[in-house]
Amino acid sequence: MTRPENDSRQRGAHSTHEGHDGHGAHHHAQPDAPTADDRCEHCGRHGDAGAPAGTAAGSTTTAPSGDVLVHGHGHGPAPKASRRVRTILAAFLVPILLLTVVGLVLLWPHGAPERGTIDTTADTAGKLYGVVTGEPVDNLVPVTLDDTGEQIQVMFPPDYLALGVDVGSTLKILHIPQAAASGSEYVFMDYTRDLPIGLLTVAYLVVVLAVAGWRGLASVGGLVISFVVVVTFTLPALLVGTNPVGVALITSAVVMFVVLYLAHGFTARTSAALLGTIIGLVITTGLAGWAVDAANIFGLSDEYALALPAYAPDVDIRGIAVCGIVLAGLGVLNDVTITQASSVWELRAVSPTMNRRDLFLRGMRIGRDHIASTVYTIAFAYLGAALPMLLMVSLIDMGLGETLTSGEIAHEVVRTLVGSIGLVLAIPITTGIAALAVGGHDSLGPVPGTHTSEPVAPGATPTSTGTRPALPTRAALRGARKGR
Repeated sequence: MTRPENDSRQRGAHSTHEGHDGHGAHHHAQPDAPTADDRCEHCGRHGDAGAPAGTAAGSTTTAPSGDVLVHGHGHGPAPKASRRVRTILAAFLVPILLLTVVGLVLLWPHGAPERGTIDTTADTAGKLYGVVTGEPVDNLVPVTLDDTGEQIQVMFPPDYLALGVDVGSTLKILHIPQAAASGSEYVFMDYTRDLPIGLLTVAYLVVVLAVAGWRGLASVGGLVISFVVVVTFTLPALLVGTNPVGVALITSAVVMFVVLYLAHGFTARTSAALLGTIIGLVITTGLAGWAVDAANIFGLSDEYALALPAYAPDVDIRGIAVCGIVLAGLGVLNDVTITQASSVWELRAVSPTMNRRDLFLRGMRIGRDHIASTVYTIAFAYLGAALPMLLMVSLIDMGLGETLTSGEIAHEVVRTLVGSIGLVLAIPITTGIAALAVGGHDSLGPVPGTHTSEPVAPGATPTSTGTRPALPTRAALRGARKGR
C-alpha cells in the first residue's frame, strides 16, 4: 500500500513493532532515509517487502480506504502445506510408488549370469601381492612378495613402464609358469589402491558429517542403498535382456523415493521435489529413446560394449545407451529439483504474504542461475570422462561439425543435450508444483516474532488477539526527555 507523501513527511504515520515478548510499541514513522530506530529488533532489516521506502519492518501505513496496514516479515519456521495439498501430492505419488513396486516385481531378473562368469586369471595362474623394491631393468621390475618375502622379477607392460614405476608401490601379480619363456613367470596385473581410496572415503564421510550433519549422513545412506539397487536389480536385469527403458524408470523411481525422503524427510517440500523429479525423468526417458533411434546411436562406443554380447547374448546394447542417458542425469536432476522446492519454501518463510505467482517468478530467478551452472556441470562432467578420446579426435583431419556428429562423440553429445533438456524443463515444473504446494501466510502459525499484515483501526496497535492503545517507543521517549 502507498501513503500520501505529505502525510509521511509532515505529520508522520503511526507504526508498530511486535516484540518477541508480545508487546507492541507506537512511534512516528521516520522520513524516507531509515535510521537505526527503523530496524526490526529481531533481524535488523530496514523496511519490508511491500512497505514504502523508509518504513520499518513491522510498521504500519495508511491505505486509501483509511485502514492502517501492518507490513512485516516472519522469523518463524518454514510454512507447512495444508492437509488438502498434502492429500493431492499423495494422490499423485502413492500410485507412482505402487507402479514402481509392481514394476520392480515384474522386471526382477531371473537367471542372470552370475558374478565371476568372466575369469580374469588363467586356470593355472595364481594371484599374488608384492611391493616394488627397485628400479626396472628392461621390462622387469624387482618385487618382494608379501606372503613369502621372496625377491622376484615381475614383467611389466611397456605402457606402464613408460609412465614410471615408483619404489614402494604395491602390485597385484599373476603367477603364470608358461610365461617364463617371455622373461618371467610373474606378470603384472594391476596396482593395489585400497589404502588411498579408503582414506578418501573416510575423508569424504568426515567432511559430509561435519558440514551437513545427520542429513549428510542420511544422504550417504541413500547413496549406499542406491548402489545396492543398481547391483541387485539394474545390472542383472539389463544382462538378461529386460526392457532397458523400464529398467531405467524403475531404477530411477526407487532411488529417488529412497534418497529424497531419507535425506530430506517426509514433508510436502520433499514430495513436491520428488514429483518434479519424476516428471523430469519421464521427459528425459522419452527424449532419450527418440534421440538414440533418430541419431542411430548403437552404444558400441568402447571395447566393453563390443565385448559384452559375447558373454551376455540377450543384452540390448542400444537400449543400454538409453538407460545410460537416463541414469547419467539422475543425480543432477535430483539436485535442481530439491533446490527449487527449498527455494520456494524459504521465499514463503521470509515473505508470508507473497502470492503464488510471485513465488513462482522469484523461484525461477533462482532457477535460471541454477540452469546455467548445472548445464556447465553436465557438459564438463562428460568432457572429463571422455578427455582421452577427445584428444585423439582433435588430431584427426576432420571438421568440427563432422567430429561432433560421428561415432563416440555423437553419443556423448546426445547424452549431454538430452540430459540438459530434461534438467531445464524440470526446473519450472518443480518450481510451479512447489509454489502451488507451499502453505500460505496463515500456515506459519502464531510463532514468536512473526509480524502480520492486516488492517487495524487508526491509532491502535495490532496484537496477536486484537488491538490495544499505542505505546510510545524509545525514540519518542528520548524526544520527550530532550524537550523537558
